[in-house]
Amino acid sequence: MSETYPPLLAVQALTLRVGARTLVESLTQKFAAGEIWCLAGANGAGKTTLIGALAGLSEPSAGHVEVEGIALAQWPPVRLAQRRALMAQDQRDAFSASVIDTVLLNRYPHLSGWGWEGAADRAAALAALATLGLEAFAARDVLSLSGGERQRVALAAALCQSAPLLLLDEPLAHLDLHHQIACLEALSGWVKSEARTVLFSCHDLNLARRFATHALLLDGHGGFHAGPVRDVLTPQRASAAFGHPLVLIREDGHEALVPALGATSSSPHSPGSNGVH
Repeated sequence: MSETYPPLLAVQALTLRVGARTLVESLTQKFAAGEIWCLAGANGAGKTTLIGALAGLSEPSAGHVEVEGIALAQWPPVRLAQRRALMAQDQRDAFSASVIDTVLLNRYPHLSGWGWEGAADRAAALAALATLGLEAFAARDVLSLSGGERQRVALAAALCQSAPLLLLDEPLAHLDLHHQIACLEALSGWVKSEARTVLFSCHDLNLARRFATHALLLDGHGGFHAGPVRDVLTPQRASAAFGHPLVLIREDGHEALVPALGATSSSPHSPGSNGVH
């Protein structure tokens, strides 16, 4: 991306605390168009908290977040929703509705007048469903879907919002391996088609190493590593963050991080696993 334009997302000296715990301390990072970032870390390390802060749902303890060079607090809500889409971790449906109507809810930032969806909005919803292979689900009731099917519909809704910045909290949850790969392939194509950025949290380090361009690894007590995915998700750094020794195996041109045989786990939040900024 040209330096003439600001990155789609940037954080300046961002610090996040929950009670007495510091989850992220003084994070300064840019997330540019064309990049897919994996947010990794053990349970409780602060992934959901960080995504909420990046989306503007919560105030950081220090520092600030910028979208396209403008601080979050300065964005009008509707305009921000046109530039930043968020997929939350839990999807709960209280009422019966068709899949396409559920996806169309994410078109609200683009509606005008009486707020009724038009042909362009419906086309965007159908295109988002097609991107994830869900065309046949358009007329289905969301209450009839499995957890994995509902997760894919939620991702389609986020894509339908047509925002260039996509923040996804555990988008691969409830999905089998086939659909995990299909969703990541769809996101890769979506990023490459225009000037877009994706940041998603994920527990599968090998899928992250395969599909993400960059990674942000949280150690759970303020420390982090950020950069190109294979520089960050190394056996040494991942072992420290997750509290279990990992090794990198290579075969026929492929790589995989796997647990070391006979190793003993330790808490990723112990003093001995302190990360480096």
